[in-house]
Amino acid sequence: MSKDKLLLGVLAGVAVGALLGVLFAPDKGSATREKISKKGKEYADDLNNKIDQLIASITSKTNWAEKEADELVTDLKSNVEAALKDLESMRK
Repeated sequence: MSKDKLLLGVLAGVAVGALLGVLFAPDKGSATREKISKKGKEYADDLNNKIDQLIASITSKTNWAEKEADELVTDLKSNVEAALKDLESMRK
């Protein structure tokens, strides 16, 4: 989780730095607003990509855990069935 917070902090720092750089640049207001809009869209796209990667990673790990859990349940059922058969054979 600390890597995610670090990445988010770095992205926020870069965004603030870029915004301040554009605001203090000697361009006309319309050019400055256009630059801010462009940078904002770039950062939003980057953030969306990171979120998509995070969701894909979580989905992959969830699918793996579900598969492992299903295998454990199947093994447990077969072990219980085998134990029950052993008990039945001991009773006879």
